[in-house]
Amino acid sequence: MNETGKYVECVGNLHVHSIHSDGAGTVPEIALAAQELGLDFVILNDHEYMMDALHLEEEGYYGRTLVLVGQEIGERYHHYLAFGLEDLLRGANLSPQEVIDRVNRAGGFGFLAHPFEKGMPFTEKSVAYTWNDLTVKGFAGICIWNYTSRWKERVKTALHGIYCLIFKTLSLKPPSRETLAFWDGLCKERRVAAVGGSDAHGAVFRWGPFSFKPLSYEHLLNTITNHVLLNKPLSPDAEEGKAQIHEAIREGRLYLAHENLAKATGFRFEYQLDGGGRLTLGQEATFAPGKVRVHCPERARITLVGDGREILTRETRDLETEIGGPGVYRVEVYLRKPFFGWRPWIYSNPIYLR
Repeated sequence: MNETGKYVECVGNLHVHSIHSDGAGTVPEIALAAQELGLDFVILNDHEYMMDALHLEEEGYYGRTLVLVGQEIGERYHHYLAFGLEDLLRGANLSPQEVIDRVNRAGGFGFLAHPFEKGMPFTEKSVAYTWNDLTVKGFAGICIWNYTSRWKERVKTALHGIYCLIFKTLSLKPPSRETLAFWDGLCKERRVAAVGGSDAHGAVFRWGPFSFKPLSYEHLLNTITNHVLLNKPLSPDAEEGKAQIHEAIREGRLYLAHENLAKATGFRFEYQLDGGGRLTLGQEATFAPGKVRVHCPERARITLVGDGREILTRETRDLETEIGGPGVYRVEVYLRKPFFGWRPWIYSNPIYLR
């Protein structure tokens, strides 16, 4: 963990499936893979309709990695990543709004999972687990970048599959325009946190006589990570650490990064007020004159987005610019890779200037 200013940065992966639903790994196996990758935390979101219990007894530290247990509620449509619940919440026969309301009443919070995914054309006939009711309210945020969903969408034929396997990292698509437009629209009305997920299963793929594991936990846990900013170092006490991680996720005090592309630790996005004081990821305040400051761990293409529109783009490590008025401001970062050009790397949560 690296401390910068008053915040401590921790890196973790969420939306991970274990043998408790349709994943291939046990919790200790997943925890070991996460620890070997240097992750500070990992959050399981197993499918509730496949589980017999929430298995909170498996929460805790495994070496230096904190394992937390959430759940993914929903079967055919409207998958909801729920956190902070003490019991399994069954989604059968509940409307999407009822699921959100019950999670909230139970003291939890949640995110719409892969709301606009397209599905894999090859072998899965583009079956997608979309979120169709966009009138719902009360959710904490959206998972805007799901690695497995975006990877599968490119696999149209066996040849596409081979290409995407060879170039698992470099071929990844950014969050869809539809997802970003939906999120930007909501953020104009209220704070809506964004997270990223690996949707890791570590499952074996079978096609005719062939069977293999295309996406291992070791690969997936280092794909779309969440860099949360904590007010103090992550507690060695599992319950206190859980509360710290949950607070940061719920508040959107984090940024997403495609970690296999390049280590993103050290990225910063802040708003420095001319009169003193600063705002960071997920924070909201009445507009006052100031400057946006962005720092990247290495030279990249930084785009400042305001109210869903590109304001400026520069190729640099450090960007500083004045802001002329209220808006919801966030940052997208692309990294140049030989032969592949600019690849999606970092997406920040917004700073809200009302």
